[in-house]
Amino acid sequence: MMAFSSGVLGNILAGLRISLLCTCLFFAPGEARFARFRQFETVSGPGPEHAVEENWFVQRLDHFNGADGRVWKQASGSSERMGLPDGKAGFQSDFIILKIMKFNMYFLQRYFVNDRFYRPGGPVFLMIGGEGPANPAWMQYGTWLTYAEKLGALCLLLEHRFYGKSHPTEDLSVDSLRFLSSRQALADLAHFRTVTAETHKLCSNKWIAFGGSYPGSLATWFRLKYPHLVHASVATSAPVYATVNFPEYLEVVQQSLAGENPECPVAVKSASDTLVARLKDPKTYDNITKDFRLCSKLEIRSDMDSAYLLETLAGNFMDVVQYNEDNRAFEGVAGTNITIKVLCDMMMDSSLGEPYNRYAAVAQLLRDTFTQSCTDAQYSSYLRDMRNTSWSGAAASGGACLWNKVEHSARSYLSFCAAEQAKAKSQAEAYELPGYLCTPRHRKFEHPENRFIGGRGQNWGRQWVYQTCAEFGFYQSTDSPNQPFRGFPLRYHLQQCTDIYNLNLSVADAVQQTNEEYGGYDIRTTRIVFPNGSVDPWHALGVITNITDELPAVFIKGTAHCANMYPARAEDLPQLTSARDQIFLLLQKWLQE
Repeated sequence: MMAFSSGVLGNILAGLRISLLCTCLFFAPGEARFARFRQFETVSGPGPEHAVEENWFVQRLDHFNGADGRVWKQASGSSERMGLPDGKAGFQSDFIILKIMKFNMYFLQRYFVNDRFYRPGGPVFLMIGGEGPANPAWMQYGTWLTYAEKLGALCLLLEHRFYGKSHPTEDLSVDSLRFLSSRQALADLAHFRTVTAETHKLCSNKWIAFGGSYPGSLATWFRLKYPHLVHASVATSAPVYATVNFPEYLEVVQQSLAGENPECPVAVKSASDTLVARLKDPKTYDNITKDFRLCSKLEIRSDMDSAYLLETLAGNFMDVVQYNEDNRAFEGVAGTNITIKVLCDMMMDSSLGEPYNRYAAVAQLLRDTFTQSCTDAQYSSYLRDMRNTSWSGAAASGGACLWNKVEHSARSYLSFCAAEQAKAKSQAEAYELPGYLCTPRHRKFEHPENRFIGGRGQNWGRQWVYQTCAEFGFYQSTDSPNQPFRGFPLRYHLQQCTDIYNLNLSVADAVQQTNEEYGGYDIRTTRIVFPNGSVDPWHALGVITNITDELPAVFIKGTAHCANMYPARAEDLPQLTSARDQIFLLLQKWLQE
């Protein structure tokens, strides 16, 4: 087997080799606000066939400050054999051997490997993790593995810093979050690719980056910024243009609802307008609390309170549209049987009462789907969770083997990690944790494990919202008249940057710097393909027409977010099947260049 190894432990533990092995938790590469629901029918957790080894890479904390002591490199000089023995498949666990330097911090970055299809000299596929835990289910399912089997590729998945179990810092304070950025993440990819290629004799192999949603953007920028390291990229549903205000998201939601039934968004708008009108009269608050089964009595002390409620309820439609009919059951998630058709049928069902009552019925449907007892829609609760800077906080829960100072010795640290990994393995064997890929709406933050609707379960939300404030914006406001919702304008989103982080910055300036760094739509490189779905609201910030022959777009009518990445099935639209084939032909062509 090809074994991944990281060198020599320094003066304290020279020669010690440890294996950090863990049955995988089922989370995903790319997610920001983790959608409230996944599938109408509850799907049982993944079975034992999903068990994939958890590997660790010693990563630099700050790639852009050579004088910073918090820099750790993966040591070289492994004695492991780097080839694949004849007749062997599968991937050994990574033996983590740390070279302890004089500094007092380091950062272990998690990754996964599938070498089942690898043929010597074949390409290396690197799936880029995003704003959520890396999901090992993707090491056994997904269109990229179909490509890997045909092309003899080695498949790697690298978790994004600050998400999942890849904890670079002691906490999530603003001082720590300054090390969280797309620029640092791209440098992580570059360092991982360089060291892995050198250590395992993969320098002459052609590397292909894959990513969906925010990771799709990273796949684009990885090829743009490090063309000597990555040969080509597949950038699915990638928002390549940063923007503070993104009302176009809700415009696409309206278009997608209207595609099912032109009267559907009309009914949604009527319901939203009615709710907004009732929120102006405190005498209606008791009824609203009952109608939407809120977890606590509705209190509106500011515009932020009403905006948070309105956004939470609108999110029921936004999330369904974004992932409409995506083939995501393999991730062990629930909710994908709730489609645009299901919602529109309910909104057009006069037997349920007026549009307002139907709107409440949609919220009830989703609560029932996830056995939620109530909807948490208090902005104060949201702020409380989002202000928590602990890794164990509701807005930032991660995994075992957290960041740790070397306060005692390397041996005590390694013992600590081994114990944490054993505990994580034991907990994961129940296979109760669902997963996801691509960003569920980028701005809200629930993970389906949270047992309430609304209130944004917050897992990894503190990290992603910080990135929106410091880099991207992407705020899905109601500022356009061409959409059915009301009540959560741009100022509501911007206020959160102050309320949560007390940031003294201009989001507009940060977004401008991001577009200056990456070029926005003005992408000047080669060998990137941009698949997008017409139903997916994120296509409004993506590439949907060819930039050049070497930067082609694949626009897939009738499909949603990251649809081409999911496993194929018999009921797939013909244009989705064709899109997957088109991408494969491009990869074939580019690998010959």
